[in-house]
Amino acid sequence: MAPTEYENDRFKTETGVRVIVQVPETHVQKIMDAILAEDALTYGDYDSVTYQTALGQQQFRSTGRGRNASTPSAVKVPCVEVSFFLSGDASNTTKVLKTIYETHPYEEPVILVGQCLRTLHIRGLDEDNPNRFWNGDAEEWVPEAHQPKSGRMTR
Repeated sequence: MAPTEYENDRFKTETGVRVIVQVPETHVQKIMDAILAEDALTYGDYDSVTYQTALGQQQFRSTGRGRNASTPSAVKVPCVEVSFFLSGDASNTTKVLKTIYETHPYEEPVILVGQCLRTLHIRGLDEDNPNRFWNGDAEEWVPEAHQPKSGRMTR
């Protein structure tokens, strides 16, 4: 998928990788802090951009070939999936993946890496867009620092 396939005046594209890692809920912050120490996880004008799913269950059974003895049945662990985009070269991606391995509690963490194309807005096109949060009443999810002091938000 070449970036030129979607050339337009509304957004630009960038190639990179999407990383998805399954993490026991109790270890998410430690792993994210380590990742962010290696890469700012920028997305346009923002950094620390990640997505975390709601709590689910990861299932596995040890076959006994690794560090742990075999188990007779599968166990379930409360986990979330954290995903993020990495731009740049393979050495940066390798560095981040090694960081996950160093901080993850599992011998064999579930990490999925796939080529990805992301879109990035072209700055300045949305100032008057009525759908943007700054052109309406602040909803609960809008950080306090981004809420208008009175009336509509201004820059």
